[in-house]
Amino acid sequence: MALAKKETEYTTDYIYSLPDGQRAEIINGKVYMMSPPTRKHQRIVGELFRKIGNYIESNKGSCEVDIAPFAVFLNQDDKNYVEPDISVICDKYKLTDKGCNGAPDWIIEVVSPSSIRIDYMIKLFKYRTSGVREYWIVDSEKDRITVYNFDTDDIYEYSFDNSVKVGIYEDFEIDFSRMK
Repeated sequence: MALAKKETEYTTDYIYSLPDGQRAEIINGKVYMMSPPTRKHQRIVGELFRKIGNYIESNKGSCEVDIAPFAVFLNQDDKNYVEPDISVICDKYKLTDKGCNGAPDWIIEVVSPSSIRIDYMIKLFKYRTSGVREYWIVDSEKDRITVYNFDTDDIYEYSFDNSVKVGIYEDFEIDFSRMK
């Protein structure tokens, strides 16, 4: 009887061995190579980053917003390394010069054609089980923003014609109508 071949289990050492400009993520020891983002993807990410940063600054908030590439070590181990498009971290003790050790409070992923399965399935499960409080999937091709509030187990869907309420803040909404 043939034995199944054991799949290589990757660690963050692999990430740091990649040539400059090549990016990947590791989830449960499995590597996922990342394609360069499109201009539209970057425009949406930049606009969201600006809006969140302005909100935090104008409210003298204690959270920090970071934009990819920003290292997040989800389980504080060497087998889970992601670079969410946007990460909001409210516990400053999680932040180091290398990135975030542990789950951010809020993560936003803007879907790219190459990341559909990862964003909607693999990361959804991983973020939920790692302690992320809120996860947004922004999909401009489907004109949809899906909001997962893991604190309350609620799921909401919006279009780019809507303003979307941020769950981790009482009085913050993001208007997507200008991001089409």
